[in-house]
Amino acid sequence: MTRLAAWAMVLLIAMPAVLVPVAALAQAQSPSPAAPAASQDSAPLSPAPPPTPAAVSGGARTTEIVENPYGLQALWAGGDIVSKATIAILVIMSMGSWYIIVTKVYEQYKMGRQARAADKKFWSAPSVRQGTETLKVNSPYRFIAESGLEASTKHGGLQGNVDVNTWITMSIQRAIDNVQSRTQDGLAFLATVGSTAPFVGLFGTVWGIYHALTAIGIAGQASIDKVAGPVGEALIMTAIGLAVAVPAVLGYNWLVRRNKAAMERVRSFGADLHAVLLSAPKATAQAQATGAHAQATVRG
Repeated sequence: MTRLAAWAMVLLIAMPAVLVPVAALAQAQSPSPAAPAASQDSAPLSPAPPPTPAAVSGGARTTEIVENPYGLQALWAGGDIVSKATIAILVIMSMGSWYIIVTKVYEQYKMGRQARAADKKFWSAPSVRQGTETLKVNSPYRFIAESGLEASTKHGGLQGNVDVNTWITMSIQRAIDNVQSRTQDGLAFLATVGSTAPFVGLFGTVWGIYHALTAIGIAGQASIDKVAGPVGEALIMTAIGLAVAVPAVLGYNWLVRRNKAAMERVRSFGADLHAVLLSAPKATAQAQATGAHAQATVRG
C-alpha cells in the first residue's frame, strides 16, 4: 500500500508537466480564428495594368517621322532676292554643263564612226573625188577632202603665184583647224563653270550667314538651336557650288583628252590626203608623157 501511494503521488505530480506542453503545441498548430477576419477586412488587391501596345505587338517600335525645318525648301522659301538669284545661277550653270557634256560625247561618238568609215571607204576608192562622195555630207573627213581637192584643181590667178604644194598644204591645214575649232565648242563654258561655281556658292554662303547672324542679333537669342539651323542652311550654298563645279571640271578634262585622240586621226588623214593630192598630178603628167612617147614611136 505504501508503494502504491508513492507511485500515485508521482503520477499526480508529473501529469501537469506533460499536459501543458501538449496543449500549447496543439494551440500553435490550430488556425487562429482572427486570421480569416483579418484577411476579409484587408483591402482588395489592385488589378494588374493592361499590357502596353508594344508588348501586344511583340516589341515592335513605332518611329515618328520628323521633318527637317532646314533644307533646300526652307532656304528657297526664306531666302531673299540675292539668295534666290544665286541658286538660279548655279542651276543654270549645272544644266548648261550637263548639256554640253552629253552633246560633246555624242559628237565624239559620231566622229569616231566617221573616222572608221573614212578608213574603210575613202582609201579604197579609185580616185580622191570618188572617195569623197562615199563619205557623209556632215563628216569632217569629207570637208577636209573637199578642201584639198578644190585647192588642187582651182589653182590660178593670184593663187598661181604660190606653188601647188604650199597651196594644198595651207588649204588642208585650214580645214583641220576648222574641225578642231568645232570640237572645242563648249569647253570654255565648262572651264568657266568649274572655276567660278565654288565662288558663287561661297558668295551665297557668306550672304546667308550674314542674314542669319543679323536675325539672331535682333532676336537676342544665341542658343545652339538658333544658330545651327540658319548657318547650316547657308552652308548649303557652298555644297551646291561644289556639286556644280566638280562634274564640269571632270567633263572638261575628259573631253579634252578625247578631242586630242580624235584630232590625231584627223591630222593623219590630212597628211595622207596631202601626199595623194601631190602625187596625182605627177602620175597624170607621167601617164601623159608615156602616152605621147608611145604615139611618137608608132608614127616613127
